[in-house]
This record gives sequence, structure tokens and C-alpha cells, in this order.
Amino acid sequence: MLALRAMIGKVAALAVAVVLATPAAAPAIAQDESGFQAYLQTLGRQAVAEGVTRRTVDRVIPTLTFNARVVELDRQQPETRPNAPISPFEPYRVKHVDAARIGQGRSAYQRQRPRLARIERETGVPESIMVAIWGHETNYGRVMGGFDLPRALASLAYEGRRRDLFASEFIATLKMIDRGVPREKLVGSWAGAFGGPQFLPSVYLRLAVDGDGDGLADIWSSEADTLASIANYFVNAGWRPGQPWGIAVRVPDGFNRAAIAGRTTAPRCPRVHERHSRWKTIAEWRALGLVPQGRAWPADNVQATLLEPDGPGRTAYLLTGNYRVILDYNCSNFYALSVGLLADEVER
Repeated sequence: MLALRAMIGKVAALAVAVVLATPAAAPAIAQDESGFQAYLQTLGRQAVAEGVTRRTVDRVIPTLTFNARVVELDRQQPETRPNAPISPFEPYRVKHVDAARIGQGRSAYQRQRPRLARIERETGVPESIMVAIWGHETNYGRVMGGFDLPRALASLAYEGRRRDLFASEFIATLKMIDRGVPREKLVGSWAGAFGGPQFLPSVYLRLAVDGDGDGLADIWSSEADTLASIANYFVNAGWRPGQPWGIAVRVPDGFNRAAIAGRTTAPRCPRVHERHSRWKTIAEWRALGLVPQGRAWPADNVQATLLEPDGPGRTAYLLTGNYRVILDYNCSNFYALSVGLLADEVER
């Protein structure tokens, strides 16, 4: 649970003569509110310049007040520490691929089979991968956040540290209203993600789809829209049908890791990708003595990279290009591995 920011201490009482001579200082929140309201006018003009209707701007902007809580939560996020030690994966796996999440995932999988099968036929994205993303993001639709999105995003934009990002996402929420999304639907996490897939507004505009034919991509209330939108995201990110995300393997004793070390630096999430080996075909990995654990080898010509998330001597993984697609959704090895492992358990 994130701790609340310490409250600003009260100023000691002034002498009566000073109080009579000096106007009372405005509370900090009032000062923030005043500046926020002025900033909203700038946001409104920017939104109109980017194609949002004046009607939507005039409808939403006057209803917003500054939300100090979302700024607190944003400031409490851990900073990226390039040289910080990497934690072991196993405790994360135990917590995120647990019996409850597996059981609920299997129930959702069986309940949604006709719908999932249709989406997989149309997109090539496996049913179990859709369910695993849904389970990791919102516990199968149970936890989707309760923050008003326009208010949260405008407040984060006003705070200024990532103004361009949050201002852009705020304007995207207004475009959603212009597209017919009801204002009351715009509720989600404090940082602006929402619905079953936890899309940001800009992602919703690009990739959310209507999976049940009612005319609205309702990823808050419609499981069909949620699952179809997750699949559409994966198609857009380059999912390759018929190829697994990866397989668990045992690496032989005395394996020469220096010989397969990666040589390139990824432009996005370099610390995530620097843990991966260079790419080799499955046939080449087999020749190096790796042994699959629990699943058959993919085709010999499939390219894969090796990751040992808990170090030598523990379970390792050969990861295909489809693993990179999961990383596109959330660039964390622990997240992507857990999604893959949960998907395997759901369909087992």
C-alpha cells in the first residue's frame, strides 16, 4: 500500500497585531487549484487545436478540480536505477501465477471458450494469452480502478514532470467522448489506464474494438470487447500465429554463457533486453545441449533467445519473438514470463 504524502505542517500562530496587518496565506491546495484552473484553459485550447469539439471541451473542463492524490501516487513511483541489483523471479512467479489466479483463469477460459475460439481464429492470438493478460491486468475484470480519468490525467499534466505524456492522454479522453464513449465510463487507474485490458486513452483510440457488435468498444463492461481488444493489441504488435511465447528449459552444467551473450543494445527497455542472449534457432539450442521442461520443442527454424531469470542452475527459458510482443504490452521480464506461464496453466 502506497503511503500518503506527509501533510504540510501548520504555521505557528502569529501575534494579533501581525494577523490584523497581514492577509491570511492561502492554503497550498487552494494555490494548486488556482493554478490548475488556469492550466485547464491551456489544455482546452490545445484540445480544440487537435480536433476535439468545443462542445466536449466546454462540457468537461468546467467540471474538473485538482486531484492531489494522483500526484502523490506518481511521485511515489520508484525511480529507475540502472545499477540496482535485479531481484529473483521465483518470488514474483509464486505471487502472480498462484492457485487462485490459475483457478479463476481456467473458469474464465471455459466460460468464454466460444468467444475466445472465434477471436483466435480471426487473429491468431491464443485464447490462453488473452485470458492471461486479462488476469494479470485486472484479475479478470475485478480490479479496474476508480479514478476519474480526465481529472487524474489533467492533474498529472499540470504537475509537470511528464506534462507532454499526460496532456496527450487527457486530450485522448476527450476524443473518446467525441467518439461516443459516455462520460461516466471514463474511470480507471490513477495513471490513466482503464478497462479490462488497462489501456491508456491513446491506445484505446488506436486499438480497442467492438467485440459484441453493439457499436461501442466497451472495455469496462463487455468481456467480448475486452478480449477482442487485447487480441487486436497483440496483432498490432506483431504476434506470430502458431508460435509459442517460449518454453522452460534446463541448461547443461558447464554451459559457456559468454559464447551466447547478446551484442546489441535495445532502444526501448534496454535493461530488460540486456538479460537476453543472442538469438539462435531451436535447432542450434538443441545442439548446445538444452533440454525442454514440460513442453515439446518448437519447430527447429524458430528463433529464440535464452533468459535465466534466477541465474545458472535454475529454470531457464527460451523465448521467441512472441515473448517480445508480451513485452510490448508491459516491458518487464517478470510480467511477460508470468503472462506466458499463466497462459500455459490456464489451458492445461
